Amino acid sequence: MAKSTSSSGTGSRRARPAKPALSLAVIVAAGLELLRQDGIAGLSLRKVAQALDTGAASLYVYLDNFEALHAHMLDHALGEVAIPTDGDWRQKLCGLLRNYLLVLHATPGLGQLAMMTMATGPNALRLLEAQLGLLLEGGLDERRAAWAVDALPLYISAIAAEQDLRRQQTDPLAGITQTLAAAPPEHYPHSHRLQAEMLAGDGEARLSWALDMLINGLIHTPRP
Repeated sequence: MAKSTSSSGTGSRRARPAKPALSLAVIVAAGLELLRQDGIAGLSLRKVAQALDTGAASLYVYLDNFEALHAHMLDHALGEVAIPTDGDWRQKLCGLLRNYLLVLHATPGLGQLAMMTMATGPNALRLLEAQLGLLLEGGLDERRAAWAVDALPLYISAIAAEQDLRRQQTDPLAGITQTLAAAPPEHYPHSHRLQAEMLAGDGEARLSWALDMLINGLIHTPRP
């Protein structure tokens, strides 16, 4: 006679794969996977705990709060940002900011997370140190360099957050295109006349121009 299984039909618990031991690294990895699948709106401590087959209370052994999870997730992702080594200080700075944008864009919701969170871990510190070094190499005084490392990543994070929202839309420019086209020229002469220019250029051209604008501004704006 064949051996019977358990009454629930699920078989022995010993046959199931063992859960990974809970750790901060495991929690962060689960959070990033949820972010990839569901975006920022689908991320919560409860869902992370469910993904790890544990209770939300057990996560507080490793995290002070939900914001701490955000910070650890962002810092982990920043470990993928490559720091260029070729070119002059300006080329390397632009390359670093581009690489930062690529990393944020690679994971849906990460750009929005970057706008909500200040990463304070070792990977964020690595990028901070690299930016400061490049700006000082470019001749900026210490005050301007110190303030610039707040402004530059913030602009890139805003682009990534906007891209997060746009990837959910079929035609993200449809609304503004229609608004500009319908703007009465007698009331909005500048907007009507420049509508084609405002919508011109691809993302790469606009990013290159914006980085030049920001860096030129840093160079020529007096010390605060």
